[in-house]
Amino acid sequence: MTGRPPGAPREIYRIDWLPGTDILRGICHCGAEHTAQDPVLMWEWMLGHPAGHRPPRTTA
Repeated sequence: MTGRPPGAPREIYRIDWLPGTDILRGICHCGAEHTAQDPVLMWEWMLGHPAGHRPPRTTA
């Protein structure tokens, strides 16, 4: 496994299972959320959610 190059943007994608349901909740690194039952549809949304968007800025 190779590491992330220095200075490369860090994009974190998270998919949670909602207990007691068949629903997956995806949270993009920009903060957008989406739900789906099909894991393939969830990853398609996650990886295609909108092209070129950036994570929110944090204040120092």
